Amino acid sequence: MQDVTVIAQIARQFRRLEPELNERTRRLWAAREALELGYGGISAVATATGLAYGSIRAGLAQLKAPPRAQAKSAAGAPRIRRPGGGRKACTQKDAQLLGALLALVEPGARGDPQSPLQWTLKSTRVLARELTRQQHPVSHTTVAALLEAAQFSLQANRKTREGGLHPERNAQFEHINAKVLEFLRRQQPAISVDTKKKELVGDFKNAGREYRPKGQPEPVRVHDFIDKELGKAIPYGVYDLCHNQGWVSVGIDHDTAPFAANTIARWWREMGAARFPKAKELLIMADGGGSNSSRNRLWKVALQGLADELEFSLTVCHFPPGTSKWNKIEHRLFSFITQNWRGKPLLSRQAVVELISSTKTQTGLVVRAALDTGTYPTGLKVSDEELARVNITPDTFHGEWNYCVRPGLKK
Repeated sequence: MQDVTVIAQIARQFRRLEPELNERTRRLWAAREALELGYGGISAVATATGLAYGSIRAGLAQLKAPPRAQAKSAAGAPRIRRPGGGRKACTQKDAQLLGALLALVEPGARGDPQSPLQWTLKSTRVLARELTRQQHPVSHTTVAALLEAAQFSLQANRKTREGGLHPERNAQFEHINAKVLEFLRRQQPAISVDTKKKELVGDFKNAGREYRPKGQPEPVRVHDFIDKELGKAIPYGVYDLCHNQGWVSVGIDHDTAPFAANTIARWWREMGAARFPKAKELLIMADGGGSNSSRNRLWKVALQGLADELEFSLTVCHFPPGTSKWNKIEHRLFSFITQNWRGKPLLSRQAVVELISSTKTQTGLVVRAALDTGTYPTGLKVSDEELARVNITPDTFHGEWNYCVRPGLKK
């Protein structure tokens, strides 16, 4: 890799000499500069001058060739191609080529069911074959060059779209923030809850890398087929906003509303009660979907059981649709757990629990975890009568997102 100052110097020299150079002398001058630079010279000269790598290599071949091997004109002087001479660009020979290519790769074409590559990986070779089929014969290397000239590049998906924005989105965030400040000011517990991504238990590949002896990566299975004996780990977390502490119950059955409620109850028994001895109510921040969905009837029934067990009120605030990444537990607890076990196969359920429990940060995060071996069947239905008995009071602001569940069923 040549120094930036060297490339800049070559660029200045080229700008001064270019008006006096013809095709041949330009090629030979660039080749001479590349030779003097040594390793990486061709790349440096190409960057500085804008000349093609092939032209510089052709110049190098001419410098190394004996004089008699160089092409001569009829007058005996080295032949120089006239302006505009040489092979025509493919887009000059086929004026519709570029348009046909862009029609295949433009984002707008993806929604066209008639697009021939609607369900096909758009590699340069596939594009070249399709263009040739459409009577635009072209090579895959030419396709790559045309795409680069048209400002296309290989890109992965990027998670940026959150779906349609709810008109009350910002107002709900302000409402949640005000509730958290109110509870913390009164020294009442405020927690953020959610389910972390389910993990396969066993010798499966886990994303990330860790230090090991060189050439000795830990062997894991080739295919991620679930182990029937070990199953999956379902981590449901509770994050205490006041004390920077987290609790994670690692379930082995299903992610349901009762599982979520039992995790909150377990956090209270193991950690919360000691931290908040004067607690009279609890604020729960949750996503709008999943086992703690704002529309989940079973979640509200489970909250009623939790309020009866804890013997105080539960105030619940749900994040607006499509904003789960703003949930505090995601970047204050789950992200650090993921970092802690990166590159480590989760060989057993106990390994999952221990890796979660060993998660620490420089800011003093404390995490505790335990296995939840309970069974949580899916498909349970809540009747209108059962839901009507839940002692729930909707908030005046978006009662479907904000509500309070008090101990004792309605009569």
